[in-house]
Amino acid sequence: MALFPFCKSHTGPVRLTRIQLILYCLLLSLIIYFLHGRKTTISVKSPHPIFHAMGIERERVMTDMMVVKAAAQQTPLETPWGAPLVWGDTRNSAWRRDKFAQRGIHADNPRSLDPPIKLGPKRQLKVVTVAELPGWERLAYRRMVLLADAIRDPISNEVEYIFCADIDQEFVAPVGEEILGDLVATLHPELYGMPRNAFPYEAEEVSSACVEEDEGDYYYTSELYGGLVSEMYRLARVCSVLILQDQANSVVARGLEESYLNRYLIDHRPTCVLSPEYSWWDSALAAEVPVQRLVSLGRQCEAYDKHKRKDLQC
Repeated sequence: MALFPFCKSHTGPVRLTRIQLILYCLLLSLIIYFLHGRKTTISVKSPHPIFHAMGIERERVMTDMMVVKAAAQQTPLETPWGAPLVWGDTRNSAWRRDKFAQRGIHADNPRSLDPPIKLGPKRQLKVVTVAELPGWERLAYRRMVLLADAIRDPISNEVEYIFCADIDQEFVAPVGEEILGDLVATLHPELYGMPRNAFPYEAEEVSSACVEEDEGDYYYTSELYGGLVSEMYRLARVCSVLILQDQANSVVARGLEESYLNRYLIDHRPTCVLSPEYSWWDSALAAEVPVQRLVSLGRQCEAYDKHKRKDLQC
């Protein structure tokens, strides 16, 4: 508790000298600084494709918006509902890898199909062909249906776990059994650590993806999610129905597929949450992570300005 002594004049009213006033202001500023933590204010432009889908030019989205981010990110190991929050190099992640390894679960993760992959004994690689749709907006609305169809036939009887990931990603550090769980979601790297009101949930009440102001703990990316085949089939089916309902009513969710995914994960909280290490790209808003494990090349290009995107042909 700080005590502020005041000087009284002979006539009674409280009066401060200029030096005292400066000292008190300085002391008050220091108290606020240490109570609320050090903050860094930066002006950025958003690289998120959600705004492109809304018809807003990327360069204008956050030009006038000041974003306040904490200087030091915390790395909690558990969600508010008790699910593990996975950071790959922690003791808890090592324990999870050992636990799943003891169950004899195997998963081949070829980095490329060209040239052909030489697999070990008793290993098979099967390519399941699905319809190719030009334009990511169209694919975003069809991916849940395609995923559900692929799980139902032929995947459901062949594997225990399945993950849905954007193809334009690169594994740059080890990713192992620590990511396995009944229902697994990945934290969006640009929105991790941000206040709840910064999350781009669907706000229109007419949309099946609408999220109320008092709902939602995290915002998840659609770059990587997965889990048990049964859980993923239910997720894909429910999201497909929600998307079809909105299409029938000529409603377009602001985040396309990602909006429905977040709606579902609010109603069915994931049993395992992956840190932004497992979906990361370099931007002014991206969370600082100990290790970058999976980098989205597509969203990395979106984070560049127009001139750099043109130079890199992305």
